[in-house]
Amino acid sequence: MNLRQLKYFAKVIEVGNMTRAAAELHVAQPALGMQIRQLEEDLGLALLVRHSRGVEATAAGALLHQRALAILKLVEDSRREVMAAGGDDSESVRLGLTPALMLVLGAEIALAVRERLPNVFLRLSEAMSHVLAEALLRGELDMALGYDMPDVPQLERHALLEEDLVFVTLPFEQAGPSIAFSDVIEESLILPEEGDSVRARVTRAAQDIGARPTIAFEVRSIPAMKSLVLRGAGSAVLPYASVLEEVRGQRLLARRITSPALRRTLYLATCSGQGGLRNAVALRGLVRESLTELITTLGPLVHAVSES
Repeated sequence: MNLRQLKYFAKVIEVGNMTRAAAELHVAQPALGMQIRQLEEDLGLALLVRHSRGVEATAAGALLHQRALAILKLVEDSRREVMAAGGDDSESVRLGLTPALMLVLGAEIALAVRERLPNVFLRLSEAMSHVLAEALLRGELDMALGYDMPDVPQLERHALLEEDLVFVTLPFEQAGPSIAFSDVIEESLILPEEGDSVRARVTRAAQDIGARPTIAFEVRSIPAMKSLVLRGAGSAVLPYASVLEEVRGQRLLARRITSPALRRTLYLATCSGQGGLRNAVALRGLVRESLTELITTLGPLVHAVSES
């Protein structure tokens, strides 16, 4: 049993799917499967139940998952404390971003940190907002840039901006610049899974008018959602930044949603139960500065919030 196997195993349990876990870990699926099999052989028992929908932990696997998270956090904390004790002012920071934000801001933030905070080694991770919040609470991330992060005592949130979502379809001539929400929910929708901030906004707005959205597909991946729209399988509600390239290439059409607008808040969050980052204030400042490009891209779809 080694740290790599524990890290891989924890990711498989987190996402419940070997293919998705391999993609998020940036390893080949056969290599991931081999590490999991070696772990099971070393322990002499099955850790996963494999079925058509993915995988789930056995009773032994669930116990190992808890231990793996604790061990991985202890290793990271120990590394930081030893570096601090040795007088090294360098710091490793694990920052999570949503897929859309990674596309627009990931490189900008990474370059700004390298230039202005050379003592900080930045590790970027990509996931949906609710997955980022869970990773923060498990101690797998130090900071996360995500939407509608839960208001719980364990998380310290800094609101950065509010963003309107858009209705995404194939282009057609009769389309106006906006669409009423009541018309949106009559369409066959491709939406993220429950727990996602976009899904929550759509569901809540539908409930407010006594309606239910028509969900054709439930998809965790933004690229997969866009692919389905491009193939004519339905329409989607998405952040504008995530479809900017396709809209500019006239392959997709994005319209503002009105009556009501679907608005969500972008937060920079940390876990209050973890040791404080020495460069937290400077990092927050760099993230705010990096938002300039996103604000320019989104234009009237962005609304400023007071700094907290």
